[in-house]
Amino acid sequence: PRSILQWNVGSHRDISHESLSLFRLLEPQIEILVLGTGDRVERLHPTTLKQMRECGIAVEVQDTANACATFNFLMNERRMVAAGLIPP
Repeated sequence: PRSILQWNVGSHRDISHESLSLFRLLEPQIEILVLGTGDRVERLHPTTLKQMRECGIAVEVQDTANACATFNFLMNERRMVAAGLIPP
């Protein structure tokens, strides 16, 4: 269902396997996590992305404005999606 949770991440440097644990705990399980990394797309550590894929969650990293648009599009398609957004 629709929920808003506080995510204790201030910048893309704070995104880790541990900080993403919130998204692995959601029920029903999400299939896609859209991450908005602020004003521009920032690279995440490949191990972090691999760990999420191993949990069955695809991760899409975008700047926050595009991440919001992607999240809304996927929601309209009734996909199981969550967004982690860092303000620009």
